[in-house]
Amino acid sequence: MTTKVSQPKLSDLNSYSSLGVEENPDRDHRRPQALKVAPTIAKSFNYAWAGLSYTFVTQRNFRIQVFVGLMALGFSIWLHLPAVDCTIISLTTAAVLALELLNTALESLVDLTVGQTFHPQAKTAKDCAAGSVLVAAIASVLVAGSLLLPRLYTKLVDAL
Repeated sequence: MTTKVSQPKLSDLNSYSSLGVEENPDRDHRRPQALKVAPTIAKSFNYAWAGLSYTFVTQRNFRIQVFVGLMALGFSIWLHLPAVDCTIISLTTAAVLALELLNTALESLVDLTVGQTFHPQAKTAKDCAAGSVLVAAIASVLVAGSLLLPRLYTKLVDAL
């Protein structure tokens, strides 16, 4: 005998109880609540800018990555790289910076959760997030190097 499991209707999704989840009025996760956090686009950008500013001020690696990315972009303009190459360098740099922002957010959240106590899973989460930034940074350096070094070599040879 086969038992048919009914899927919840779209109208039922307005209530968590239909999904077997107990509702908590102090912590309602439905989308209308999200609008109360950032009521305007300007406020959303303000929050995003606060995150960027916090990361730039507190994270040495983020500042180094911004500097290296700007240097790579500056070299690409100075060497007259095609627009596609400049875009590739910009996107790989942006990927590194985005991952560093996520790494910072995850580290802050883990620190908030475990506090000053050591927990091996917290260490694993932090290490994996840092590893993702490392992988992206290595890839970004390889991509930028492959695009910049041939032109830089040609420019140096021509100068001699």
